[in-house]
Amino acid sequence: MIRSARVLFVSLVLLLPQVVPAQAVSDREAVRLAVLDYVEGFYEGDTARLVRSVSPEVRKYGYYRAKPGGPYVGEAMPFPEFLSYANRIRTGRSRTPPNAVKDIVLFDVLDQTASAKLTAWWGTDYLLLAKDKGRWIILQVLWQGPPAK
Repeated sequence: MIRSARVLFVSLVLLLPQVVPAQAVSDREAVRLAVLDYVEGFYEGDTARLVRSVSPEVRKYGYYRAKPGGPYVGEAMPFPEFLSYANRIRTGRSRTPPNAVKDIVLFDVLDQTASAKLTAWWGTDYLLLAKDKGRWIILQVLWQGPPAK
């Protein structure tokens, strides 16, 4: 009995370092999935994915060129516009370009906050996320259209 308890204790001590990183990997994966829901929500016109991954109080602001080579213009995109855009994709009034890029880079994932970069067909988004009631959600997005070549 004592030997079994000692073996169990040693096994737990040896496994503990493997269990702790698994939680960090779990948060990293959850953040990556939230960003993936965001981009694929736009790409596929899936409002459920946007609702799942983005706070309704999101602050999204970005810069684009109205004309090639022209100056950047700034514009806010409130949450209702996220859903309107996705609905236009879903109904075919707007289209996602074929083979649209979706490259996700996680910068930092802490236990409550995270930051990521998304390269999408419209440009580059820098996202700030928070864990809310155990779920990772996007709170802020700063984006820029593709720079001039």
